[in-house]
Amino acid sequence: MSTSNKICNDGASKSMDGGVCEVNNMLHNMSATDDVDNNEVLGICANCGKEGTNLNTCNRCKMVKYCNAACKKKHRSKHKKKCDRRIAELHDEKLFKQPPPREEDCPICFLRMPSLISGSKYKTCCGKVICSGCIHAVQMRDGGVGLCPFCRTPVPESDEEMIEREKKRVEAGDVEAIYNMGVYYDRGEYSFERDYTKALELWQQAGELGNTPAIYNIGHSYERGIGVDIDKEKAKHYYEIAATRGDEIARHNLGCMEEKAGNMERAKKHWMIAVKDGNSISLTAIQSLHSSGEATKEEYTQALRSYQAYLGVIKSSQRDEAAAFDESDKYY
Repeated sequence: MSTSNKICNDGASKSMDGGVCEVNNMLHNMSATDDVDNNEVLGICANCGKEGTNLNTCNRCKMVKYCNAACKKKHRSKHKKKCDRRIAELHDEKLFKQPPPREEDCPICFLRMPSLISGSKYKTCCGKVICSGCIHAVQMRDGGVGLCPFCRTPVPESDEEMIEREKKRVEAGDVEAIYNMGVYYDRGEYSFERDYTKALELWQQAGELGNTPAIYNIGHSYERGIGVDIDKEKAKHYYEIAATRGDEIARHNLGCMEEKAGNMERAKKHWMIAVKDGNSISLTAIQSLHSSGEATKEEYTQALRSYQAYLGVIKSSQRDEAAAFDESDKYY
């Protein structure tokens, strides 16, 4: 698949080197909010004091207005520090807001999908992601007959048949299938030759279509130098986008980055959010901070309660039975 070179709003290329157009602009666009001090938004030019109703608002911080581009340019040096500070504030407001769950609920039992990937499976017949509990329960009900719990199509009899079905899902624009194909190229699975460039192209496409794990994987590639040069800033950029979309692993990694930078309060914020989304590694991290005196007893208690609340939402007898029957279906 070829990648477009359409120019993003911030001037970055839509190619892999420049990043995903939609993705690259997402955090920048976080500044587009009206949640600012009303005293800052006045009907006068911040540079010359001219009053009017048709003034142009600063497109970054939304705090000041100008009567024309010339006034905006003249005022730039005076406004820059305050503008940058407000942009940083707006960025953090979005970044540290608890996101909605990354995955939709199971289409059969309607329970929240577990964060562990082993707790669900993608069905190439209908394109549905179904929790392991429902898959196991239907198999037991049907006496082990391999039918999709959702569309009742027989499961593929071979890896080749599964891949052919998935290729058809890719042709139909199924974002989950596109993401999976990227994983196969990344790992060299199912007779696919390992091709990191192809994997990144597919994840870029999936990310543009709204697939959050694809965005995480791009960030991971930049962090580890897989198919691209190591670039910690780009890795953090993609992790932040994935985290705001509910990816708890990206959120945990951001906490680790902040910890390495000595920003423990920011690290704790990330890990507390990740715990609410079921990341047990972040819970362990907060436990370690508590042991070293860098997290209070109240913070650790809150983390424990958040994780228990998450388990209370995802746990079911069907899922427990599936995990007991096959350890590969472990879901927490």
